[in-house]
Amino acid sequence: MATNKDFLDYIAEQFNGEGLTFRPMMGEYLVYYRGKLVGDVCDNRLLIKPVESAKKLMPDAEYQLPYEGAKPMILVDNIDDGEFLRELFEKMYAELPEPKPKKKVQK
Repeated sequence: MATNKDFLDYIAEQFNGEGLTFRPMMGEYLVYYRGKLVGDVCDNRLLIKPVESAKKLMPDAEYQLPYEGAKPMILVDNIDDGEFLRELFEKMYAELPEPKPKKKVQK
């Protein structure tokens, strides 16, 4: 089941801040905050990387697989609280790796 565009729009609306972007990937979406990958939106679920700051903010969170064969990610079930989402992504930001530079296409 692919993610419903309305679900994606709802997350963006709740976040209501600068820096949140989505990139389509095989019917689902990658979630970026200020250019760094924070997680995925898969099957109408917001899943984030299990970095320490996310674990501390959501100690009882459930872990789920975004797709078969993937590593477990943290399910964010509190998507209705935009303030929480902004705090979560802001705290995660320092722990996330810098994006890999894009390879230049040789002519």
